[in-house]
Amino acid sequence: MEYIIFRAVLAVYGVAAFALAISYLRYRRCTPLEYIFWGVLAFLFPILGPFFVIAARPGPKKRFRRPPQATGSFLP
Repeated sequence: MEYIIFRAVLAVYGVAAFALAISYLRYRRCTPLEYIFWGVLAFLFPILGPFFVIAARPGPKKRFRRPPQATGSFLP
């Protein structure tokens, strides 16, 4: 029974770590081939792969534009 629980915990960790690595890649600017490479690396090495992906910091960081804020110039 303990082996089943251990496998379940390991599977949940693997899925969570993979999801973390993929969500991290969403905020990096990479080519589609780089996304595939890093995603496969994170998937094939479920224990350390996501850590390698995050530590390598592939591609430059995406820059998000914020909408302009109201300046309050319409006040009386």
